[in-house]
Amino acid sequence: MGKRRKARESTLQILFQIEFDSSSLEKILDSYWETRAHSEEVKSYSTWLIEGILSHKDEIDRIIQSVSEHWRVPRMAIIDRNILRMAVFELLYEENVVPAIVINEAIEIAKKYSGEQAGTFVNGILDAIRKQLPKIKSSLKENEND
Repeated sequence: MGKRRKARESTLQILFQIEFDSSSLEKILDSYWETRAHSEEVKSYSTWLIEGILSHKDEIDRIIQSVSEHWRVPRMAIIDRNILRMAVFELLYEENVVPAIVINEAIEIAKKYSGEQAGTFVNGILDAIRKQLPKIKSSLKENEND
């Protein structure tokens, strides 16, 4: 398993924990990394993902919601919505990864942690977002400049 995959899986586990734990992010991260042996590269990428997702959560959730016809984000399974958040954050802010790789990774993680149908669900949402990505990024840049 590659370092980015390990970082994504760690990110998903930490985001899941955050859903139920009101402790500070620093405390949650310290507790998580104390019990796991991962390289600094895995820890660094995972921490970047988590901090980015949390700081852009409302924006990410709006994007997910805009393409989700029959599901509101709060009603999605916790694992699925956090996989989506992670992938959308990477699609928007990680310039060194091709969108197809981000989507494929999200699908594989969904199959592993949520179930076979979750992979189809995640794929549908992320593919719809991928198709609108230039427009979404342009809109985000405009909002930054305002």
